[in-house]
Amino acid sequence: MTDSIRRSGEYENPYQNQQQVSSAPVNPEWPPPPPYQPTVAQAPVPPPAPRRKRNRGPVALLAAVAIVAAAIGGGTAYGIQELTGKDQATASSTTTSVVPSSKKGDIAAVAAAVSPSIVEINATSNSGESTGSGVIITSNGEIITNNHVIAGASSVKVRTSEGKTYTANVVGTDSKKDLALIKLENASGLKTAGLGDSSAVSVGDSVVAIGSPEGLSGTVTSGIVSALNRDVTVPTEEGQQEQQQRGGGWPFSFGGQQFNGDTGSSTTTYKAIQTDASLNPGNSGGALIDMNGNIIGINSAMYSAASDSSSDAGSVGLGFAIPINTVKSDLSSLRAGGSDN
Repeated sequence: MTDSIRRSGEYENPYQNQQQVSSAPVNPEWPPPPPYQPTVAQAPVPPPAPRRKRNRGPVALLAAVAIVAAAIGGGTAYGIQELTGKDQATASSTTTSVVPSSKKGDIAAVAAAVSPSIVEINATSNSGESTGSGVIITSNGEIITNNHVIAGASSVKVRTSEGKTYTANVVGTDSKKDLALIKLENASGLKTAGLGDSSAVSVGDSVVAIGSPEGLSGTVTSGIVSALNRDVTVPTEEGQQEQQQRGGGWPFSFGGQQFNGDTGSSTTTYKAIQTDASLNPGNSGGALIDMNGNIIGINSAMYSAASDSSSDAGSVGLGFAIPINTVKSDLSSLRAGGSDN
């Protein structure tokens, strides 16, 4: 009886002897199972594959990207720099620098890269002979120069940086922009210049000028861009080569003043890049170049301190160049004969 009462009491008060019966089999109906099982071994283990896939997916993707970047290496970094860096001019016909990346900003590297594309031009007319410069823009011998270098010429000879001489024909002229296009006879395989973007030029940018001042072909000078959008006025008449030949440079006017002689009654005005790179008679038609080795202007005028004789004339750091974007916009017209024909 006592044993029956004890068992009966055990079921009537289950918490009384909890420690004694904790190891006994648990009734599935009472008490209810706890909401959380602290023992990991007793907890249900989720399927491993989905959890591992969700956790490691991003890591695997990052690892794949890292492997690709390592394979491409410095080439990727250089490409990004070329496409987004300040040195790279935008909206340019030349998308890459012609100077090796390790030599950017080096004057000697710019000169070595561009000099083969700059020529000396000798034009003969009834007024005499004049010397100027030009820039090769196609491998078969198309050359951009100033109109005043070849205006009225009966014969045009061109000498390359390698010393080879060609006969050239005038293709088209535009006296209002002081531009001309000439073409070498029987030329091929010439090294062409890269045409840059003059709208990306800023005051203070370093520049290099290459030309043939006083017939000294391949002369390299350097400086900076001193100003932009200068209104430079030059003559449009033929026969002005004689004044250039006598010294003092190509006559032009700026700011209401005339320099290097009388510009005459027929003139034209264009926007120019001003530079302090040394320019002298014979630099006309040559190249103004940025530090990537791209042409940003065609040198066209300079101020000379004296015009009485060529021995006294010289550069004082006031030079002007026609922006290369003006040249590019005029190329199709020049190839068709130009606005003067």
